[in-house]
Amino acid sequence: MFEKMFPGIVYTAVEGTLLCLAIMLGLFKFGVIRATEKFRSTLLLATITIFGVYLIDFILMFFGIRVPMINTASTFGIIFSIAVVAIAALNLIMDFEFIERASAKYFPKHVEWYGAFGLLVTLVWLYIEMLKLLAKMQRRN
Repeated sequence: MFEKMFPGIVYTAVEGTLLCLAIMLGLFKFGVIRATEKFRSTLLLATITIFGVYLIDFILMFFGIRVPMINTASTFGIIFSIAVVAIAALNLIMDFEFIERASAKYFPKHVEWYGAFGLLVTLVWLYIEMLKLLAKMQRRN
């Protein structure tokens, strides 16, 4: 659907997602960003807040109402999307930390699937948010 509206947007979103993954992995691997307790709690609160906003938007959608401004190509809508992309990218750090910790402590094999699934969910979320951000920016032009 996005590709028909804005040709090339899907590939750009994939490239942006993979670039973001590479940058966050590099920042994690070289110790620039570490998942401290304060980092984890702040990021969890931000993620839950975004989930709450999206849940309210989803419920209101059944009544023909949308949460104002977050779904538009306004300046606030674009800033909101940039913030969500940043939070999704920071969630990759949490995934890397979980995978590294599970590997170092020799957790059972089924825990590897939790790490892989968590990383996949975060990447899909990041891709969707990247796609929404690019669509808002294209609509603005």
